[in-house]
Amino acid sequence: MSSVARVTEIICSSKKSFEDAVEKGISRACKTLNDVKGAWVKDQKVDIENGKVRRYRVTLMVTFVLKD
Repeated sequence: MSSVARVTEIICSSKKSFEDAVEKGISRACKTLNDVKGAWVKDQKVDIENGKVRRYRVTLMVTFVLKD
């Protein structure tokens, strides 16, 4: 039996780190999407305020399997 997967793009952020932003994004995706199988970071950026990093942002491409 073969399956069909879909990829969706999500953007998440964290005040702590890129890794934390990824963890938050995956956690949230798993609450909404069924059968999440993987993800990759498409983009990273930071928001800077007064010369300091204030927020880490990641764009994730999340892969999940569609139900039959």
